[in-house]
Amino acid sequence: MYVEKPMVAFLDKLASRSPEPGGGAASALVGAVGAALVSMVANLTLGKEKYADVQDRIEELLKNSETLRSELQDLLQKDTEVYAEVSAAYKLPRETEEQKKERAAKIQEALKSATEVPFQIAEKCLEVARLSRIAAEIGNVGAVSDAGVAVLLAEAAAQSAALNVRINVVSMEDREYAEDRWSRVQNILKEASELRDIVLRLTYEKLG
Repeated sequence: MYVEKPMVAFLDKLASRSPEPGGGAASALVGAVGAALVSMVANLTLGKEKYADVQDRIEELLKNSETLRSELQDLLQKDTEVYAEVSAAYKLPRETEEQKKERAAKIQEALKSATEVPFQIAEKCLEVARLSRIAAEIGNVGAVSDAGVAVLLAEAAAQSAALNVRINVVSMEDREYAEDRWSRVQNILKEASELRDIVLRLTYEKLG
């Protein structure tokens, strides 16, 4: 499990010639960092008399951001695993017609798995962006810059995950599935971009 090792171990492997971890795992890590920053804002707001009227909402914010952080950490690991499945499928023998058919089927099956994980990463990153807005709106103003960073990371991670969806769907034979996933990703990116602009504007307003 990469998240249980020193960060340098992940970065060293990412920088190496190893095909995994790659961009999908990196996007999950960045999304998790964004979620952690939302949690930071929440923790710096909890128990503050100045924010007594929003304590319930902040507690809910912290609960949700920590759930997302955990989910994105899990997706980081899953992304490396599904890539390994794709790689293994492409390496299957193809000397006979039967082997070719089996290989082609395994590749298509692996591509779906390899699409689903970054798609989920993009979804989770959009949720982080939504929480970033709440953090910027009601969180400790002294930590509003962290809410701004959180939305930037969330939007960038969603864009990164989308690239990993795209590289897989273009090779899919199931065009209905492929087009559905890509269409939904485009909607995710549109909202994430809008949230980035909203939260950044609010952040700079509060920074003065």
